[in-house]
Amino acid sequence: MTSHPEFNERTTGTEVARVFADQIRGKTILITGISPKGIGASTALAFASQAPDLLILASRTKSKLEAVADQIRTKFPSNSNTRIELVSLDLSSQHSIRQAVTEITRLTNNNKLDILINNAAINTTTRQTTPEGLEITFGTNHIGTFLFTNLLLLRNNLLSPPPPPARIITVSSAGHRLSPIRFSDYNFSSHPEKEVPPEEDYMHPLPGAFAKCTEDGYNGMVTYGQSKTANILFTSYLQRQLKGRGVGAYTLHPGTIETELGRDQDPEVKEEFHKIEAYWKSLDEGCATTMVAALDPALDETKGLYLVDCQVSDPHPHAKDEVAAERLWKLSEEIVGEKFTLEDF
Repeated sequence: MTSHPEFNERTTGTEVARVFADQIRGKTILITGISPKGIGASTALAFASQAPDLLILASRTKSKLEAVADQIRTKFPSNSNTRIELVSLDLSSQHSIRQAVTEITRLTNNNKLDILINNAAINTTTRQTTPEGLEITFGTNHIGTFLFTNLLLLRNNLLSPPPPPARIITVSSAGHRLSPIRFSDYNFSSHPEKEVPPEEDYMHPLPGAFAKCTEDGYNGMVTYGQSKTANILFTSYLQRQLKGRGVGAYTLHPGTIETELGRDQDPEVKEEFHKIEAYWKSLDEGCATTMVAALDPALDETKGLYLVDCQVSDPHPHAKDEVAAERLWKLSEEIVGEKFTLEDF
């Protein structure tokens, strides 16, 4: 269903960018979650290799943004016409998100974004909350992405660009298989042994160290799994609601990359990953599926929802449930205190 069936787990983002260079040159691209040792940086470098017009990098830490911008300028000095802009964005803070969208609108001078890469995510081992009191993994990975994307749509930063269609790409994970949405307790405030509806319960049994909980019953792998299911359901709803509006939406599993396991990840959990993953990707390989989802002209007309190793694949059934997707959208609106009716955009 993609235009290059030969692309696979060992394909690099740089290679994909070279093949689809015409889809990048002169375009305006926004990437969240930028860190020098993460796939946000490798994604930015891959796009930068083919001279976009404007590359907007958004992340929490100014020094990390500047480091990646310096990498781009050093590696591609001949692409000096590419404008690089840096935006402070903390997806755990709804205030920060609203400020960032205002700044992005100013930077683009109300012109359209051609590609939005929702790459930012966290995975924590201890219970933490956002400034609004949400469990931080769900609040950042889903609610933050939900609000950020919808505000960009509301400001008309994505709708109705010239062809080819704009793309909204949200990086999910195979970890979504660990948990559906726990609508009855999305903050995971209850001890995991408390009964929840069967359709909301996490995978049983969890593999090895994935079952580890803190003393207060918090399991970071399960909350991460819920947030990654949310990314897929969010994209599914976007696809249906934006059909025919000049915007495509896809989500994906980038593969397992050592530096993406989380700087503070439990060593036993890291070891569990090493037991179950046969192939570990480089950062450049890790961004390749994102690049295919964002650039392949074969995906201009919606074909599938979720990509793995540069090809269309199927997520777990709980991540394809249209009823759950609509229910999550409404819950997300309640949480941010704002309704987003895509038909009105």
